[in-house]
Amino acid sequence: MLPVASATAARRPSALSRHARAALAALMIGASVAGSAVPMPAFAKGPESLADLAERITDAVVNISASTTVETRSGGGGGGRTMPQLPPGTPFEDLFEEFFNRRGNRGGEQRGENDTPRQQRKSNSLGSGFIIDAGGIVVTNNHVIGDANDIQVILSDGTKLKAEIIGKDSKIDLAVLRVKPTADRPLKAVPFGDSEKMRPGDWVVAIGNPFGLGGSVSAGIVSARGRNIESGPYDNYIQTDAAINKGNSGGPLFNMDGEVIGINTAILSPTGGSVGIGFAVPSGTAKPVIDQLREYGEVRRGWLGVRIQNVDESTAEALGLKGGAKGALIAGVDEKGPAKTAGLEVGDVITKFNGSAVKASSDLPRIVAATPVGKTVDVVVVRKGEEVTKPVTLGRLEDGEKPQLANVKQAEPESAVRQALGLNLSGITDELRKRYSIKDTVKGVVVTRVDPSSTAADKRIQAGEVIVEVGQEAVTSPADVTKRVDALKKEGRKSVLLLVASASGDVRFVALGLE
Repeated sequence: MLPVASATAARRPSALSRHARAALAALMIGASVAGSAVPMPAFAKGPESLADLAERITDAVVNISASTTVETRSGGGGGGRTMPQLPPGTPFEDLFEEFFNRRGNRGGEQRGENDTPRQQRKSNSLGSGFIIDAGGIVVTNNHVIGDANDIQVILSDGTKLKAEIIGKDSKIDLAVLRVKPTADRPLKAVPFGDSEKMRPGDWVVAIGNPFGLGGSVSAGIVSARGRNIESGPYDNYIQTDAAINKGNSGGPLFNMDGEVIGINTAILSPTGGSVGIGFAVPSGTAKPVIDQLREYGEVRRGWLGVRIQNVDESTAEALGLKGGAKGALIAGVDEKGPAKTAGLEVGDVITKFNGSAVKASSDLPRIVAATPVGKTVDVVVVRKGEEVTKPVTLGRLEDGEKPQLANVKQAEPESAVRQALGLNLSGITDELRKRYSIKDTVKGVVVTRVDPSSTAADKRIQAGEVIVEVGQEAVTSPADVTKRVDALKKEGRKSVLLLVASASGDVRFVALGLE
Protein backbone atom coordinates (compact mmCIF):
# COMPACT_ATOMS: atom_id res chain seq x y z
CA MET A 1 0.00 0.00 0.00
CA LEU A 2 2.94 2.39 0.47
CA PRO A 3 3.60 3.12 -3.23
CA VAL A 4 -0.07 3.88 -3.75
CA ALA A 5 -0.11 6.17 -0.74
CA SER A 6 2.98 8.06 -1.86
CA ALA A 7 1.62 8.47 -5.35
CA THR A 8 -1.58 9.90 -3.98
CA ALA A 9 0.35 12.29 -1.75
CA ALA A 10 2.36 13.55 -4.68
CA ARG A 11 -0.80 14.54 -6.50
CA ARG A 12 -2.25 16.42 -3.45
CA PRO A 13 0.62 18.12 -1.55
CA SER A 14 -1.70 20.59 0.23
CA ALA A 15 -3.73 17.80 1.79
CA LEU A 16 -0.90 16.83 4.18
CA SER A 17 0.65 18.96 6.90
CA ARG A 18 4.37 19.29 7.38
CA HIS A 19 4.27 16.89 10.34
CA ALA A 20 2.20 14.38 8.40
CA ARG A 21 4.66 14.48 5.51
CA ALA A 22 7.56 13.94 7.92
CA ALA A 23 5.80 11.00 9.53
CA LEU A 24 5.09 9.48 6.12
CA ALA A 25 8.72 9.90 5.10
CA ALA A 26 9.87 8.18 8.29
CA LEU A 27 7.43 5.35 7.66
CA MET A 28 8.74 4.86 4.13
CA ILE A 29 12.36 4.86 5.31
CA GLY A 30 11.51 2.29 8.00
CA ALA A 31 9.82 0.12 5.43
CA SER A 32 12.83 0.41 3.17
CA VAL A 33 15.20 -0.66 5.95
CA ALA A 34 12.93 -3.53 6.92
CA GLY A 35 12.68 -4.56 3.30
CA SER A 36 16.46 -4.69 2.95
CA ALA A 37 16.72 -6.84 6.05
CA VAL A 38 13.98 -9.29 5.01
CA PRO A 39 13.80 -9.29 1.19
CA MET A 40 10.65 -10.56 -0.42
CA PRO A 41 11.18 -13.77 -2.44
CA ALA A 42 11.42 -13.20 -6.18
CA PHE A 43 8.97 -15.90 -7.22
CA ALA A 44 8.53 -14.70 -10.78
CA LYS A 45 12.05 -14.13 -12.03
CA GLY A 46 13.81 -17.17 -10.51
CA PRO A 47 17.61 -17.38 -10.19
CA GLU A 48 19.44 -14.19 -11.14
CA SER A 49 21.81 -16.13 -13.42
CA LEU A 50 22.78 -19.72 -14.09
CA ALA A 51 25.97 -18.86 -15.93
CA ASP A 52 28.37 -19.73 -13.11
CA LEU A 53 26.63 -23.05 -12.49
CA ALA A 54 26.58 -23.94 -16.18
CA GLU A 55 30.26 -23.06 -16.57
CA ARG A 56 31.15 -25.28 -13.63
CA ILE A 57 29.34 -28.42 -14.84
CA THR A 58 29.28 -28.25 -18.65
CA ASP A 59 32.65 -29.97 -19.15
CA ALA A 60 31.29 -33.12 -17.46
CA VAL A 61 28.46 -33.40 -19.98
CA VAL A 62 29.30 -35.29 -23.18
CA ASN A 63 27.74 -36.13 -26.51
CA ILE A 64 27.28 -39.77 -27.46
CA SER A 65 27.61 -40.95 -31.06
CA ALA A 66 26.56 -44.57 -31.58
CA SER A 67 26.87 -46.38 -34.90
CA THR A 68 25.42 -49.75 -35.79
CA THR A 69 26.60 -51.60 -38.89
CA VAL A 70 24.36 -54.35 -40.17
CA GLU A 71 24.81 -56.66 -43.13
CA THR A 72 21.88 -56.89 -45.52
CA ARG A 73 21.18 -58.81 -48.70
CA SER A 74 19.65 -57.35 -51.80
CA GLY A 75 19.14 -58.19 -55.41
CA GLY A 76 22.28 -56.31 -56.31
CA GLY A 77 22.61 -52.93 -57.90
CA GLY A 78 25.26 -50.22 -57.88
CA GLY A 79 24.52 -46.84 -56.44
CA GLY A 80 21.95 -48.26 -54.06
CA ARG A 81 19.64 -49.47 -56.84
CA THR A 82 17.56 -52.59 -56.30
CA MET A 83 15.99 -54.93 -58.80
CA PRO A 84 12.34 -54.16 -59.62
CA GLN A 85 9.77 -56.59 -58.21
CA LEU A 86 8.39 -58.38 -61.30
CA PRO A 87 5.66 -61.01 -61.45
CA PRO A 88 7.11 -64.55 -61.57
CA GLY A 89 7.46 -65.85 -65.12
CA THR A 90 7.49 -62.42 -66.82
CA PRO A 91 9.51 -62.42 -70.06
CA PHE A 92 11.79 -59.68 -68.73
CA GLU A 93 12.61 -61.34 -65.38
CA ASP A 94 15.84 -62.99 -66.54
CA LEU A 95 16.93 -59.86 -68.41
CA PHE A 96 16.52 -57.56 -65.37
CA GLU A 97 18.16 -60.07 -63.01
CA GLU A 98 21.23 -60.40 -65.24
CA PHE A 99 21.48 -56.61 -65.65
CA PHE A 100 21.30 -55.81 -61.94
CA ASN A 101 23.60 -58.64 -60.88
CA ARG A 102 26.21 -57.57 -63.42
CA ARG A 103 26.12 -53.98 -62.10
CA GLY A 104 26.32 -55.25 -58.54
CA ASN A 105 29.50 -57.22 -59.27
CA ARG A 106 31.28 -54.08 -60.46
CA GLY A 107 31.23 -52.75 -56.92
CA GLY A 108 33.23 -55.73 -55.69
CA GLU A 109 30.39 -56.92 -53.45
CA GLN A 110 30.86 -60.25 -51.78
CA ARG A 111 28.28 -62.88 -52.60
CA GLY A 112 26.98 -65.38 -50.13
CA GLU A 113 24.19 -67.89 -50.25
CA ASN A 114 22.22 -68.10 -53.47
CA ASP A 115 24.61 -65.60 -55.10
CA THR A 116 22.83 -62.73 -53.30
CA PRO A 117 25.03 -59.62 -52.90
CA ARG A 118 25.84 -58.59 -49.34
CA GLN A 119 25.69 -54.93 -48.40
CA GLN A 120 26.62 -53.14 -45.21
CA ARG A 121 24.44 -50.36 -43.91
CA LYS A 122 25.24 -48.06 -41.01
CA SER A 123 22.71 -46.37 -38.76
CA ASN A 124 23.71 -43.60 -36.37
CA SER A 125 22.17 -42.16 -33.24
CA LEU A 126 23.08 -39.11 -31.20
CA GLY A 127 22.45 -38.60 -27.54
CA SER A 128 23.92 -37.23 -24.35
CA GLY A 129 25.74 -38.52 -21.31
CA PHE A 130 27.80 -37.38 -18.34
CA ILE A 131 31.00 -38.35 -16.57
CA ILE A 132 30.65 -39.69 -13.02
CA ASP A 133 34.28 -40.77 -12.53
CA ALA A 134 37.32 -38.91 -13.83
CA GLY A 135 38.87 -42.30 -14.52
CA GLY A 136 36.55 -42.57 -17.55
CA ILE A 137 33.10 -43.76 -16.42
CA VAL A 138 30.21 -42.30 -18.44
CA VAL A 139 26.46 -42.75 -17.93
CA THR A 140 23.80 -42.50 -20.64
CA ASN A 141 20.49 -44.09 -21.67
CA ASN A 142 20.39 -47.66 -22.93
CA HIS A 143 18.26 -46.61 -25.91
CA VAL A 144 20.95 -44.12 -26.97
CA ILE A 145 23.49 -46.87 -27.63
CA GLY A 146 21.12 -49.75 -28.43
CA ASP A 147 23.07 -52.54 -30.13
CA ALA A 148 25.78 -50.19 -31.43
CA ASN A 149 29.13 -51.70 -32.32
CA ASP A 150 30.95 -48.35 -32.46
CA ILE A 151 30.41 -45.78 -29.69
CA GLN A 152 32.21 -42.47 -29.36
CA VAL A 153 32.11 -40.05 -26.45
CA ILE A 154 32.60 -36.46 -27.57
CA LEU A 155 33.85 -34.02 -24.93
CA SER A 156 32.87 -30.36 -24.73
CA ASP A 157 36.03 -29.29 -26.59
CA GLY A 158 35.37 -31.72 -29.45
CA THR A 159 37.77 -34.46 -28.30
CA LYS A 160 36.51 -37.89 -29.38
CA LEU A 161 37.11 -40.96 -27.23
CA LYS A 162 36.20 -44.52 -28.18
CA ALA A 163 33.92 -46.10 -25.59
CA GLU A 164 33.25 -49.65 -24.45
CA ILE A 165 30.10 -50.86 -22.72
CA ILE A 166 30.49 -51.89 -19.09
CA GLY A 167 26.84 -52.82 -18.70
CA LYS A 168 23.33 -51.76 -19.60
CA ASP A 169 19.82 -52.18 -18.27
CA SER A 170 16.74 -51.93 -20.48
CA LYS A 171 14.24 -51.84 -17.58
CA ILE A 172 15.51 -48.53 -16.19
CA ASP A 173 16.98 -47.53 -19.58
CA LEU A 174 20.54 -46.95 -18.38
CA ALA A 175 23.97 -47.79 -19.76
CA VAL A 176 27.45 -47.37 -18.29
CA LEU A 177 30.42 -46.79 -20.62
CA ARG A 178 34.17 -46.62 -20.13
CA VAL A 179 36.58 -44.36 -22.00
CA LYS A 180 40.33 -43.96 -21.66
CA PRO A 181 41.21 -40.34 -20.92
CA THR A 182 44.25 -38.79 -22.55
CA ALA A 183 47.13 -37.31 -20.56
CA ASP A 184 46.59 -33.83 -22.00
CA ARG A 185 42.81 -33.82 -21.44
CA PRO A 186 41.83 -34.88 -17.90
CA LEU A 187 38.16 -35.61 -17.44
CA LYS A 188 35.82 -33.72 -15.14
CA ALA A 189 33.18 -35.65 -13.21
CA VAL A 190 29.96 -34.56 -11.52
CA PRO A 191 28.45 -36.08 -8.36
CA PHE A 192 24.97 -37.46 -7.79
CA GLY A 193 22.57 -35.58 -5.55
CA ASP A 194 19.58 -36.75 -3.53
CA SER A 195 16.52 -36.83 -5.79
CA GLU A 196 14.30 -37.50 -2.76
CA LYS A 197 14.94 -33.96 -1.55
CA MET A 198 13.62 -32.40 -4.76
CA ARG A 199 10.19 -30.83 -4.51
CA PRO A 200 7.81 -29.62 -7.20
CA GLY A 201 8.84 -26.03 -7.84
CA ASP A 202 12.58 -26.54 -7.25
CA TRP A 203 14.81 -25.15 -10.00
CA VAL A 204 16.73 -27.57 -12.24
CA VAL A 205 19.11 -27.30 -15.19
CA ALA A 206 19.32 -29.73 -18.13
CA ILE A 207 22.40 -29.93 -20.34
CA GLY A 208 22.63 -32.10 -23.42
CA ASN A 209 22.82 -32.54 -27.16
CA PRO A 210 19.39 -31.58 -28.55
CA PHE A 211 19.06 -32.17 -32.29
CA GLY A 212 22.80 -32.78 -32.47
CA LEU A 213 23.66 -29.19 -31.53
CA GLY A 214 25.65 -30.15 -28.43
CA GLY A 215 26.27 -28.40 -25.14
CA SER A 216 22.86 -26.75 -24.82
CA VAL A 217 21.70 -25.50 -21.42
CA SER A 218 18.04 -25.18 -20.47
CA ALA A 219 16.43 -24.41 -17.13
CA GLY A 220 13.09 -25.00 -15.49
CA ILE A 221 11.53 -26.47 -12.40
CA VAL A 222 10.53 -29.87 -11.08
CA SER A 223 6.91 -30.14 -12.22
CA ALA A 224 6.07 -33.38 -10.42
CA ARG A 225 7.60 -36.51 -8.91
CA GLY A 226 6.77 -40.19 -9.07
CA ARG A 227 5.38 -40.07 -12.61
CA ASN A 228 4.37 -43.38 -14.18
CA ILE A 229 4.38 -43.09 -17.98
CA GLU A 230 4.05 -46.87 -18.47
CA SER A 231 7.42 -47.21 -20.16
CA GLY A 232 8.56 -50.02 -17.88
CA PRO A 233 7.92 -51.91 -14.64
CA TYR A 234 9.83 -49.44 -12.45
CA ASP A 235 8.54 -46.07 -13.66
CA ASN A 236 9.17 -43.34 -11.08
CA TYR A 237 10.10 -40.32 -13.17
CA ILE A 238 10.81 -36.74 -12.24
CA GLN A 239 8.74 -34.51 -14.52
CA THR A 240 10.28 -31.18 -15.52
CA ASP A 241 9.39 -28.26 -17.74
CA ALA A 242 13.08 -27.63 -18.57
CA ALA A 243 13.31 -27.90 -22.36
CA ILE A 244 14.26 -31.47 -23.29
CA ASN A 245 14.33 -32.48 -26.96
CA LYS A 246 15.54 -35.32 -29.14
CA GLY A 247 19.22 -35.82 -28.42
CA ASN A 248 18.92 -34.84 -24.75
CA SER A 249 18.39 -38.50 -23.84
CA GLY A 250 21.00 -39.70 -21.37
CA GLY A 251 21.95 -36.19 -20.30
CA PRO A 252 21.92 -34.99 -16.68
CA LEU A 253 19.33 -32.97 -14.81
CA PHE A 254 21.10 -30.84 -12.19
CA ASN A 255 19.98 -29.18 -8.99
CA MET A 256 21.26 -25.71 -8.10
CA ASP A 257 24.30 -27.25 -6.34
CA GLY A 258 25.52 -28.83 -9.57
CA GLU A 259 24.55 -32.35 -8.50
CA VAL A 260 22.85 -34.83 -10.83
CA ILE A 261 19.38 -35.55 -9.49
CA GLY A 262 18.01 -37.11 -12.68
CA ILE A 263 18.86 -38.60 -16.08
CA ASN A 264 16.81 -37.15 -18.93
CA THR A 265 15.09 -40.05 -20.64
CA ALA A 266 11.76 -39.24 -22.29
CA ILE A 267 9.56 -36.45 -23.56
CA LEU A 268 5.83 -36.22 -24.05
CA SER A 269 5.29 -34.47 -27.35
CA PRO A 270 3.00 -34.76 -30.36
CA THR A 271 5.65 -33.13 -32.57
CA GLY A 272 8.91 -34.59 -31.29
CA GLY A 273 9.93 -31.25 -29.79
CA SER A 274 9.71 -29.91 -26.26
CA VAL A 275 6.30 -28.88 -25.00
CA GLY A 276 7.47 -28.49 -21.43
CA ILE A 277 6.87 -32.08 -20.36
CA GLY A 278 10.09 -34.03 -19.94
CA PHE A 279 10.90 -37.02 -17.75
CA ALA A 280 14.11 -37.96 -15.93
CA VAL A 281 15.06 -41.12 -14.05
CA PRO A 282 15.64 -40.01 -10.43
CA SER A 283 19.17 -40.38 -9.12
CA GLY A 284 17.80 -42.43 -6.23
CA THR A 285 16.54 -45.01 -8.75
CA ALA A 286 19.52 -44.80 -11.10
CA LYS A 287 22.47 -44.90 -8.71
CA PRO A 288 21.96 -48.46 -7.33
CA VAL A 289 21.55 -49.72 -10.92
CA ILE A 290 24.70 -47.91 -12.03
CA ASP A 291 26.66 -49.31 -9.07
CA GLN A 292 25.62 -52.86 -9.98
CA LEU A 293 26.45 -52.37 -13.65
CA ARG A 294 29.91 -51.16 -12.68
CA GLU A 295 30.46 -54.06 -10.28
CA TYR A 296 28.80 -56.97 -12.07
CA GLY A 297 28.13 -55.79 -15.63
CA GLU A 298 24.45 -56.60 -15.00
CA VAL A 299 21.64 -55.79 -12.58
CA ARG A 300 20.69 -58.29 -9.87
CA ARG A 301 17.18 -57.49 -8.71
CA GLY A 302 15.23 -58.90 -5.80
CA TRP A 303 12.28 -61.18 -6.55
CA LEU A 304 9.21 -61.78 -4.40
CA GLY A 305 7.21 -64.06 -6.69
CA VAL A 306 3.75 -62.49 -6.67
CA ARG A 307 1.37 -61.02 -9.22
CA ILE A 308 -0.30 -57.88 -7.95
CA GLN A 309 -2.96 -55.35 -8.80
CA ASN A 310 -3.99 -51.94 -7.50
CA VAL A 311 -6.50 -51.38 -4.69
CA ASP A 312 -9.36 -49.01 -5.55
CA GLU A 313 -11.97 -47.65 -3.15
CA SER A 314 -14.52 -50.41 -3.71
CA THR A 315 -11.86 -53.10 -3.32
CA ALA A 316 -10.62 -51.48 -0.11
CA GLU A 317 -14.16 -51.45 1.28
CA ALA A 318 -14.72 -55.08 0.30
CA LEU A 319 -11.48 -56.10 2.02
CA GLY A 320 -12.21 -54.04 5.11
CA LEU A 321 -9.04 -51.95 4.80
CA LYS A 322 -9.14 -49.33 7.54
CA GLY A 323 -6.67 -47.01 5.81
CA GLY A 324 -8.61 -46.78 2.57
CA ALA A 325 -7.36 -47.54 -0.94
CA LYS A 326 -3.67 -48.30 -0.59
CA GLY A 327 -1.21 -51.14 -0.96
CA ALA A 328 -0.67 -53.92 -3.49
CA LEU A 329 -3.26 -56.70 -3.69
CA ILE A 330 -1.77 -60.15 -4.31
CA ALA A 331 -3.64 -61.74 -7.22
CA GLY A 332 -1.27 -64.66 -7.76
CA VAL A 333 1.58 -66.44 -5.98
CA ASP A 334 4.39 -68.24 -7.79
CA GLU A 335 4.51 -71.83 -6.50
CA LYS A 336 8.34 -71.75 -6.47
CA GLY A 337 8.77 -68.17 -5.29
CA PRO A 338 9.88 -66.66 -1.97
CA ALA A 339 6.36 -65.38 -1.22
CA LYS A 340 4.95 -68.92 -1.27
CA THR A 341 7.64 -70.17 1.10
CA ALA A 342 6.99 -67.25 3.47
CA GLY A 343 3.25 -67.93 3.59
CA LEU A 344 1.92 -64.96 1.60
CA GLU A 345 -1.49 -65.70 0.10
CA VAL A 346 -3.76 -64.59 -2.70
CA GLY A 347 -5.95 -61.83 -1.28
CA ASP A 348 -3.28 -60.42 1.03
CA VAL A 349 -2.71 -56.67 0.65
CA ILE A 350 0.94 -55.66 1.02
CA THR A 351 1.09 -52.30 2.81
CA LYS A 352 4.74 -52.20 3.84
CA PHE A 353 7.89 -53.84 2.49
CA ASN A 354 11.22 -53.73 4.32
CA GLY A 355 10.11 -50.64 6.21
CA SER A 356 8.93 -48.75 3.10
CA ALA A 357 5.25 -47.93 2.75
CA VAL A 358 3.51 -49.38 -0.30
CA LYS A 359 1.00 -46.70 -1.25
CA ALA A 360 0.09 -48.19 -4.64
CA SER A 361 0.77 -51.44 -6.47
CA SER A 362 3.27 -49.66 -8.74
CA ASP A 363 5.48 -48.96 -5.70
CA LEU A 364 6.09 -52.61 -4.87
CA PRO A 365 8.06 -53.81 -7.94
CA ARG A 366 10.43 -50.86 -7.63
CA ILE A 367 11.02 -51.39 -3.90
CA VAL A 368 11.48 -55.17 -4.26
CA ALA A 369 13.82 -54.81 -7.24
CA ALA A 370 16.05 -52.40 -5.30
CA THR A 371 16.36 -54.81 -2.35
CA PRO A 372 19.47 -57.05 -2.35
CA VAL A 373 19.03 -60.64 -3.45
CA GLY A 374 19.06 -63.04 -0.49
CA LYS A 375 18.10 -60.42 2.07
CA THR A 376 15.40 -61.33 4.59
CA VAL A 377 12.87 -58.52 5.01
CA ASP A 378 9.62 -57.99 6.87
CA VAL A 379 6.51 -57.78 4.68
CA VAL A 380 3.40 -56.32 6.32
CA VAL A 381 0.10 -57.50 4.83
CA VAL A 382 -3.56 -57.04 5.67
CA ARG A 383 -5.30 -60.43 5.68
CA LYS A 384 -9.05 -60.52 6.25
CA GLY A 385 -8.92 -57.19 8.02
CA GLU A 386 -6.00 -58.06 10.30
CA GLU A 387 -2.42 -56.85 9.94
CA VAL A 388 0.13 -59.67 9.67
CA THR A 389 3.94 -59.48 9.35
CA LYS A 390 5.78 -62.14 7.36
CA PRO A 391 9.59 -62.44 7.02
CA VAL A 392 10.55 -63.13 3.39
CA THR A 393 13.96 -64.03 1.96
CA LEU A 394 14.15 -62.57 -1.54
CA GLY A 395 15.20 -64.53 -4.58
CA ARG A 396 16.70 -63.14 -7.77
CA LEU A 397 14.53 -61.87 -10.58
CA GLU A 398 15.47 -63.48 -13.87
CA ASP A 399 14.66 -61.81 -17.20
CA GLY A 400 11.54 -63.31 -18.70
CA GLU A 401 10.40 -64.75 -15.38
CA LYS A 402 6.75 -65.77 -15.63
CA PRO A 403 5.02 -66.31 -12.29
CA GLN A 404 2.98 -69.49 -11.86
CA LEU A 405 -0.25 -68.74 -10.07
CA ALA A 406 -1.28 -70.74 -7.03
CA ASN A 407 -4.19 -73.11 -7.52
CA VAL A 408 -7.05 -72.95 -5.02
CA LYS A 409 -8.09 -76.36 -3.77
CA GLN A 410 -11.75 -76.91 -4.64
CA ALA A 411 -14.48 -79.46 -4.11
CA GLU A 412 -16.47 -80.87 -7.01
CA PRO A 413 -18.97 -78.24 -8.23
CA GLU A 414 -22.71 -78.60 -8.69
CA SER A 415 -24.38 -78.16 -12.05
CA ALA A 416 -26.95 -75.41 -11.47
CA VAL A 417 -27.63 -71.89 -12.61
CA ARG A 418 -28.25 -68.94 -10.30
CA GLN A 419 -28.35 -65.19 -10.79
CA ALA A 420 -26.30 -62.88 -8.60
CA LEU A 421 -24.60 -59.52 -9.12
CA GLY A 422 -25.90 -59.31 -12.67
CA LEU A 423 -24.25 -62.63 -13.50
CA ASN A 424 -25.63 -65.96 -14.68
CA LEU A 425 -23.56 -68.62 -12.95
CA SER A 426 -23.09 -72.34 -13.35
CA GLY A 427 -21.02 -75.07 -11.88
CA ILE A 428 -18.21 -76.24 -14.17
CA THR A 429 -19.22 -79.10 -16.44
CA ASP A 430 -17.29 -80.90 -19.17
CA GLU A 431 -19.50 -79.19 -21.75
CA LEU A 432 -18.71 -75.72 -20.33
CA ARG A 433 -15.00 -76.47 -20.14
CA LYS A 434 -15.08 -77.38 -23.81
CA ARG A 435 -17.26 -74.42 -24.83
CA TYR A 436 -15.06 -71.80 -23.11
CA SER A 437 -11.71 -73.68 -23.37
CA ILE A 438 -11.31 -73.63 -19.60
CA LYS A 439 -8.18 -75.38 -18.35
CA ASP A 440 -8.59 -78.40 -16.10
CA THR A 441 -6.64 -76.63 -13.34
CA VAL A 442 -9.20 -73.82 -13.11
CA LYS A 443 -11.82 -74.47 -10.40
CA GLY A 444 -14.83 -72.43 -9.33
CA VAL A 445 -18.10 -71.14 -10.78
CA VAL A 446 -18.48 -70.31 -14.47
CA VAL A 447 -19.97 -67.02 -15.66
CA THR A 448 -22.38 -67.93 -18.49
CA ARG A 449 -23.92 -64.50 -19.05
CA VAL A 450 -23.31 -60.90 -17.94
CA ASP A 451 -26.10 -58.33 -17.72
CA PRO A 452 -24.87 -55.53 -20.03
CA SER A 453 -26.34 -52.88 -17.71
CA SER A 454 -24.64 -54.25 -14.59
CA THR A 455 -21.53 -53.12 -12.73
CA ALA A 456 -20.02 -56.50 -13.59
CA ALA A 457 -20.16 -55.55 -17.26
CA ASP A 458 -18.53 -52.19 -16.47
CA LYS A 459 -15.73 -54.09 -14.70
CA ARG A 460 -15.30 -56.22 -17.85
CA ILE A 461 -16.32 -59.57 -16.40
CA GLN A 462 -17.09 -61.82 -19.37
CA ALA A 463 -18.87 -65.09 -20.05
CA GLY A 464 -16.41 -67.96 -19.81
CA GLU A 465 -14.52 -66.49 -16.86
CA VAL A 466 -14.55 -68.37 -13.57
CA ILE A 467 -15.28 -66.98 -10.10
CA VAL A 468 -12.78 -68.62 -7.76
CA GLU A 469 -13.47 -66.73 -4.54
CA VAL A 470 -16.21 -64.46 -3.15
CA GLY A 471 -15.25 -62.27 -0.21
CA GLN A 472 -11.96 -64.20 0.10
CA GLU A 473 -13.73 -67.54 0.47
CA ALA A 474 -13.51 -70.28 -2.17
CA VAL A 475 -16.73 -71.11 -4.05
CA THR A 476 -17.56 -74.27 -5.97
CA SER A 477 -21.20 -73.72 -6.89
CA PRO A 478 -23.65 -70.87 -7.67
CA ALA A 479 -25.26 -71.58 -4.28
CA ASP A 480 -21.93 -70.81 -2.59
CA VAL A 481 -21.82 -67.44 -4.38
CA THR A 482 -25.36 -66.51 -3.33
CA LYS A 483 -24.79 -67.63 0.26
CA ARG A 484 -21.56 -65.62 0.58
CA VAL A 485 -23.11 -62.49 -0.97
CA ASP A 486 -26.06 -62.69 1.44
CA ALA A 487 -23.68 -63.05 4.39
CA LEU A 488 -21.70 -59.97 3.36
CA LYS A 489 -24.89 -57.93 3.00
CA LYS A 490 -25.88 -58.89 6.54
CA GLU A 491 -22.46 -57.71 7.76
CA GLY A 492 -23.23 -54.30 6.27
CA ARG A 493 -20.69 -54.53 3.45
CA LYS A 494 -21.32 -52.21 0.53
CA SER A 495 -19.21 -54.20 -1.94
CA VAL A 496 -17.96 -57.71 -2.51
CA LEU A 497 -14.53 -58.77 -3.75
CA LEU A 498 -14.43 -61.50 -6.39
CA LEU A 499 -11.36 -63.45 -7.45
CA VAL A 500 -11.95 -64.04 -11.15
CA ALA A 501 -9.93 -66.43 -13.32
CA SER A 502 -9.63 -66.39 -17.08
CA ALA A 503 -10.02 -69.61 -19.04
CA SER A 504 -6.22 -69.97 -19.07
CA GLY A 505 -5.93 -69.52 -15.29
CA ASP A 506 -4.78 -65.91 -14.95
CA VAL A 507 -6.60 -64.30 -12.03
CA ARG A 508 -7.57 -60.80 -10.97
CA PHE A 509 -9.64 -59.22 -8.21
CA VAL A 510 -12.87 -57.38 -9.06
CA ALA A 511 -14.94 -55.41 -6.56
CA LEU A 512 -18.70 -55.16 -7.21
CA GLY A 513 -21.22 -53.05 -5.31
CA LEU A 514 -23.88 -54.79 -3.21
CA GLU A 515 -26.35 -51.91 -3.13
